[in-house]
Amino acid sequence: MNSQSNNPSKHKPKFFLTTPLYYVNAEPHIGSAYTNIAADAICRFQRLAGSEVCMLTGVDEHGGKIEKTATDRGITPQAHCDEITEKFVELWEKFNIKYDKFSRTSSEKHNKVVEHFFERVKAKGDIYQAEYKGLYCLACEDFKNERELLGGGLCPVHHTKVQEYSETNYFFALSKYSDKLIQFFKDHPDFIQPKYRLHEIQTWIDEGLKDFPISRRSVNWGVGIPKSLEETGALQTIYVWFDALLGYITPLIKDTDKNNTEITKEIFDKLPEFWPPSIHVIGKDILRFHAVYWIAMLMSAELPLPKKLFGHGFLTKDGEKMGKTRGNIIVPAELLDKFGLDAVRFYFLFNIPFGSDGDYSEQIFIETVNAYLANRLGNLFSRVLKLCFNNFDGKIPENIILDSGSAIAKQSIELPSKVKAHMDNFEIHLAIGVIFDLIDKLNLNLTEIKPWTLYKDENPASTEASHRAATECLLETLESLRIIANLLEPFIPNMSEKMLSVFGLKNTQCWAELNHWNYLYKNFNEHLKGQTLQDPGILFSRIQ
Repeated sequence: MNSQSNNPSKHKPKFFLTTPLYYVNAEPHIGSAYTNIAADAICRFQRLAGSEVCMLTGVDEHGGKIEKTATDRGITPQAHCDEITEKFVELWEKFNIKYDKFSRTSSEKHNKVVEHFFERVKAKGDIYQAEYKGLYCLACEDFKNERELLGGGLCPVHHTKVQEYSETNYFFALSKYSDKLIQFFKDHPDFIQPKYRLHEIQTWIDEGLKDFPISRRSVNWGVGIPKSLEETGALQTIYVWFDALLGYITPLIKDTDKNNTEITKEIFDKLPEFWPPSIHVIGKDILRFHAVYWIAMLMSAELPLPKKLFGHGFLTKDGEKMGKTRGNIIVPAELLDKFGLDAVRFYFLFNIPFGSDGDYSEQIFIETVNAYLANRLGNLFSRVLKLCFNNFDGKIPENIILDSGSAIAKQSIELPSKVKAHMDNFEIHLAIGVIFDLIDKLNLNLTEIKPWTLYKDENPASTEASHRAATECLLETLESLRIIANLLEPFIPNMSEKMLSVFGLKNTQCWAELNHWNYLYKNFNEHLKGQTLQDPGILFSRIQ
């Protein structure tokens, strides 16, 4: 057998992206949806560019906060987790998120992975027992220094009073990795994105890293300390962050049996496919856990480190922080039902630079999607198709080869590489922006050439030339729109699919074909030759 022909993905570059593992103390919110929309767009683009992609999302199901929420509801923690996890799964389906792996930290498989990782790090000498006394925020599931707190001993994130905490726990020797972390960030200045967030992490390290407790006696809902390592006889639960971060590895490890009881500590000696991650996409509020705790944990376990960490900003509504008490919560499913998938994806991907804080305003939302999707793209596509159906019955002529040296052709041919350059830097809004630069150019070109006027030329001396010029203008626009339709798939997949259906195409073209001018008119794919265009109906209806 020819392994190369039977395994076409063998030589493809691998791209592994993880989203946060969303905490299931409550139903998914617009912030979670925003993260996964952006992550999905990045992964869709990587697939389009020829990479073999693995996108991992999932849920973090352990910790005292979930235990308390379930108790307040009068149900078991597992029942609560099952219910909320299903809501996340349903929402990602509504948003057409194409993930490949889904991580659940309550699974038996994950339990085994955490136990073996704990053993591995303890064997390294980086886990020990000691007494802890300090301040703890239940909402953050994190310890706080007094200098971090607001007046009245309030957590700066949740504005709730922190608790006094005291017990004997297992500690992770984080301070041991201070110099290694400093050197790592020096050697990898682009590891944290956007770059300006690196200063925050460097400052935190410079203030002095302290060993942190990674187990609890007061929390029952979580992964237990391996019994073989329990020294005091008192049961303890592994700290939720030391547990949850390993959820990025668990789904990559192949199942052994129904309960994965055969998973042994050797799983970390041979790394699973796709590890390490190409990028962790997270909110900026959990940057420290990933940039410091997680990297130090992996260093201790001697596992390859992620290649990039991207901390995006927060969302507000009409300039105000969202909250139940303010009554300004955005329910993701309701937003979809009201405006549709493409409109919602487009607004959050284009109107908010990825990495920065962003605001949702319904007025700006409607103005933005109408201006770009209805007026600039939708109207252009409809006008061109109408002219094609009216003047050559929508049948693509076989006898015209387009000039590859025209301004439109050059901009169209260069467009994929421009979009790729921005997407490789996670500049999603700029990638969309250069696509619409070409759309604007196509609209202007139509206005200047006026093919509808050229088709009306009845002068015997110029009719043939005028009609040919009009047809070439339309075909050049169609060829550009074919490229545009492919490149828009990561951002507005439904509209992209509609546009491609006009040509009888699906979003399966390879990167080389995207750059191939005259794809529709040369015998590049035999089934396209002389094909009749299809009417897709209204591409995007204006929001009233």
